[in-house]
Amino acid sequence: MNLKLNSAIAKQYKSNSQKIRVISEYWVKQNGYCPNCGCELSEFENNRPVADFLCQNCREEFELKSKNSKSIGAKIVDGAYDTMIERINSENNPNFFFLTYNKLSLEVTNFLIIPNFYFIPDIIEKRKPLSDNARRAGWVGCNIKLNEVPINGRIYFVKNSVVVERNSVLDNWHKSSFLKKKKGETKGWILDVMNCIDKIKYEEFSLKDVYQFENVLKAKHPNNNFIKDKIRQQLQLLRDKCIIEFLGNGKYKKVNI
Repeated sequence: MNLKLNSAIAKQYKSNSQKIRVISEYWVKQNGYCPNCGCELSEFENNRPVADFLCQNCREEFELKSKNSKSIGAKIVDGAYDTMIERINSENNPNFFFLTYNKLSLEVTNFLIIPNFYFIPDIIEKRKPLSDNARRAGWVGCNIKLNEVPINGRIYFVKNSVVVERNSVLDNWHKSSFLKKKKGETKGWILDVMNCIDKIKYEEFSLKDVYQFENVLKAKHPNNNFIKDKIRQQLQLLRDKCIIEFLGNGKYKKVNI
């Protein structure tokens, strides 16, 4: 994988935003691949409102977000809030590629994907409406809160300028793909417990460590009066899906991606 961005292909554009869009899309087309099946990606026709890339083999769709930064950061600015929520709840919500690059060296620093089955309304933050003096007064945008996506849902192709092995990318995708069949509250519980586990500082942890998040989970699920039971249920599921490893006697270990 060549991490160098080819600026020559965007010479005809004057706008910097147009230039980086063309350059980054070209890079993904040349170097990226489908994390579901490993096949090459095709570009959609211009101005298609839903996605930028398509895998012709498995029909997965992908949208690309790029920014000049050393790290991916906690949030990514996106478009209209209502449109984003509608897309999350639709059947053809694309997967999101996120690319960061060094503006001076024109090299990719990070390239990762968040699968569409990790997108839930909780990770979409509504921004303040544009002021009355703005051209689109009252328009409401959104941010994607990447820091609220579980670690297993941030699948890197390139991390801190280091290329990740293709087999690892495919394995990491398929490890979480069971979430495709989960909906609504069921998926929310799984992701919430995954986020709690991520917040535990140690690789090995206990059931008691996860119970420390009981109040946090109660606030998110106020109608559930059996929070500890739900925690144990999710830990069993995550163990069965090899997201965590059960060590015995109420002890667990994170399975790093």
